[in-house]
Amino acid sequence: MERVILGFSGGIDSVTAARFLSERGLGVTALTLDTTGDVELVGRARAAAAEVGAEHVVRDVRDVFSTQIVDYFVLSYVAGRTPSPCVRCNPLIKWRYLIEEADRRGVRFVATGHYFNIAKRNGRFYVSRADDRTKDQSYYLWGLSQSVLSRALTPMGHAVKSEIKARFEDKRESMGLCFLQGRSCREFMERRYPAASRGGEIVDKQGRAVGRHDGIAFYTIGQKRGLDGVVGRPVVAIDAERNRLVVGDDADLYYETLEIGECNFVDEEEFLTADDIEVVIRGVGRNPEGRMRRAERIAGGYRILLGGAAWAPAAGQPVVFYRGDRVIGGGITTRFR
Repeated sequence: MERVILGFSGGIDSVTAARFLSERGLGVTALTLDTTGDVELVGRARAAAAEVGAEHVVRDVRDVFSTQIVDYFVLSYVAGRTPSPCVRCNPLIKWRYLIEEADRRGVRFVATGHYFNIAKRNGRFYVSRADDRTKDQSYYLWGLSQSVLSRALTPMGHAVKSEIKARFEDKRESMGLCFLQGRSCREFMERRYPAASRGGEIVDKQGRAVGRHDGIAFYTIGQKRGLDGVVGRPVVAIDAERNRLVVGDDADLYYETLEIGECNFVDEEEFLTADDIEVVIRGVGRNPEGRMRRAERIAGGYRILLGGAAWAPAAGQPVVFYRGDRVIGGGITTRFR
């Protein structure tokens, strides 16, 4: 029997993925990555694997997860950036260890409970949007390599989340940032990195003090809430070097040029020459209206000229590029203007 290594939390989606794969005649090995030392979570995953008749394996990845994902998350905010730890975790942790386990066992295929599809074009593999657009997770998977995608199965690609959820009222969902373990981001960061709470000035665009903040790590571009002494004006810049927030007007947050680094593109020529590329940014910011006008190479990445302004992009946010349903690549915002 052909086998598949399935990333498995024991939640609704991974349990459903295991059942779908079994129905296709595949033997399922459910791999749970222990990222936080949560014994109860691992126990629930083990029990759920038994329910679906899957072999269960646990891999302790706490050390690498702590340095590669958690430290990245906290230190990015401390430096005035807005990170997306899930985007980073997929290639560096989740899919990496799936492939390692598959190689160790001589298994060809790997899978997760992510909602996405894979398209093949001109001999290359592309992450593609899921059928259920309300649950589509293709945005978070642009960093996957060809070597991973060529071995990946997508059991949830055609699934409809509302239908799945209706069948599993007694099952928990895997939601939010796993390492927070029920704590707020603020509480977590204060414990992990006490210097995150170092207060400082809020200034206007002319540099005049208008209020105080209690740590730049707790703010992002476009934020209006929680600004002491400031009402109705958003954060338009974060000056980490001087530990200051700069506030301005909504109009100050529209940008038509982005610079990105840490990029991954399936076919760079397609990215640089196609005239129908959709640009997607998630977070506080709103996606640009229209499509990308042009991309050009710069040192360490690309400069993107948008067809319409994006509102409140932030350094550290992923920018993902689509042609139709295909993800042709992505990168991390470094500058905007």
